[in-house]
Amino acid sequence: MINMKKEDLRIIFLGTPEFAVESLDKLVSGGYNIVATVTMPDKIAGRGHHLLQSDVKKYAVEKGLPVLQPTNLKDPAFVEELRSYNADLFIVIAFRMLPEVVWSMPRLGTFNLHASLLPKYRGAAPINWAVINGDKQTGVTTFFLKHEIDTGDICQQRSIEIGDDENVGSVHDRLMSLGAEMVISTVDSIIDGTFETKPQPEGEFIPAPKIFKETCKIEWNKPRECVRNLVRGLSPYPAAWTDICDANDSVSTLKVFETKLCDDLQSEQSLMSGDIICTKSRMAVMCADGLLEILELQLSGKKRMTTQAFLLGYKPKACK
Repeated sequence: MINMKKEDLRIIFLGTPEFAVESLDKLVSGGYNIVATVTMPDKIAGRGHHLLQSDVKKYAVEKGLPVLQPTNLKDPAFVEELRSYNADLFIVIAFRMLPEVVWSMPRLGTFNLHASLLPKYRGAAPINWAVINGDKQTGVTTFFLKHEIDTGDICQQRSIEIGDDENVGSVHDRLMSLGAEMVISTVDSIIDGTFETKPQPEGEFIPAPKIFKETCKIEWNKPRECVRNLVRGLSPYPAAWTDICDANDSVSTLKVFETKLCDDLQSEQSLMSGDIICTKSRMAVMCADGLLEILELQLSGKKRMTTQAFLLGYKPKACK
């Protein structure tokens, strides 16, 4: 037991996206002593070259918390500034890989909230890959950092079921809330001395690499359940996509947000992978083992819409 009130435990919070903000908010609103935040530098974005601030920075500024935005985590000036806060504990959520000089600094260590049931899905995109791979369950893990990424000893884990038709957006939001609760539970267990850690099991590692544009391209020669899971695992962002050819052989890019298995549309012709069957309001694409109906989509340069609305002004021929 460290014999300290939560108000006296000096915490530095490191994170960037919305996923991290809910945990930070629970800490702040719960009266925990956040002495500083660390987040990514502002980025220049858009035609107007506006500075884009991270979600964590926006929240921290609103709450009057000190914000550090290093470009180099090993920069001696940053390391000394970080050390000057004399923090007892660092909490990391969706940030960057930390050098040892940073994660080893606080006397109680540095723990990370990761959006998977480690050791499954080590890497940058664990929620996406759990859905893409058709998993029925996922969860969140807190663990203490060590040299190899996402390999540290586990503090706590909690799991959720993934619905058959659920997409990565809804799984993300549920894990964000569950993770915030577990961050508080982990901090409390550190304060009262009840926390225990255990090594990650060997041999259960599944990678969760960063999602790139090529990752999101639909391959229609795969089984339709695999394609459906890819769409679910990338919806609403960054979204699975395909090239689509219209009746005039003009090719455009089409984002696909929602699909379902389709067995009630028939064709008199033999269909190849990527071939499309349409009615006035429905569109299905042939996969390796049957048809997959597209329900919501977005043609390049247009708004997201239902397939019924899309077919009012577009005559599709095939997907590539």
